[in-house]
Amino acid sequence: MSNYSRRKFVQTTLAAGAGSVFITENLVAQADKNAPEPSLKGKKALYVWGGWKGHEPQQSVDVFVPWMKSEGAEVIVSDSLDSYLDESLMESLDLVVHMWTMGKITKGQEAGLLKAIKGGVGLAGWHGGLGDSFRDNVEYQFMVGGQWVAHPGGVIDHKVKITNRKDPITKGLKDFAMHSEQYYMHVDPNVKVLVTTTFTGEHAPWIDECVIPVTWKKYYGEGRVFYSSLGHVMADFEVPEALEIQKRGIRWAAESNYHPKEKWKEPKYI
Repeated sequence: MSNYSRRKFVQTTLAAGAGSVFITENLVAQADKNAPEPSLKGKKALYVWGGWKGHEPQQSVDVFVPWMKSEGAEVIVSDSLDSYLDESLMESLDLVVHMWTMGKITKGQEAGLLKAIKGGVGLAGWHGGLGDSFRDNVEYQFMVGGQWVAHPGGVIDHKVKITNRKDPITKGLKDFAMHSEQYYMHVDPNVKVLVTTTFTGEHAPWIDECVIPVTWKKYYGEGRVFYSSLGHVMADFEVPEALEIQKRGIRWAAESNYHPKEKWKEPKYI
């Protein structure tokens, strides 16, 4: 069953259960309330890694792929962007985890990825592996929802603030500290921001007290997109909150084909 067909099946089933051919907002809210926790069980994922080695893309496979498999996902691991050219593979997926910093992507490879996510496949990633992949490709950046532009001071101590405590991805988590790169990003205003960081101005005085999103969720077409700027190296995920946020985000993105779109207004984060 294609991604589009699965989505229509879920929507039709929900609507039929309410005795209507349309899903009302009340029905969607009730369905979300009664829905099980996001899960990777039974999901098919493509994990693509490569690019700049400083972000430890290969090491990331050892951190996240065993966990994804332990959650019940079928995971295909690839170190080639040519995977995005395989139309039958891309149509069969529930999720793409993309870990590829900088580098170049061909028009065909990019088109394959964009088509899959726009059609309903989820996308998840972190740091430069998703937020600084292909600096020449603005449509890719439009899909992700932001682009890295600086990390003043390099690896520094900084604080991370949970700004949305109701969303399942951050619910129950407390603010925490990181010793890593503090990403300054250009961000799409049409995202739901969950976590932020505030710059002190020590390393760039003109951005003193500037608040920048760290973690967000959004849609690109029908596909769920999750991003976190945490995770410069795999040791960063030894911070329990950073790892938990990433795991929850991956689970959320993987559910793209199985739930109606979430709705939110005024994605304020300050």
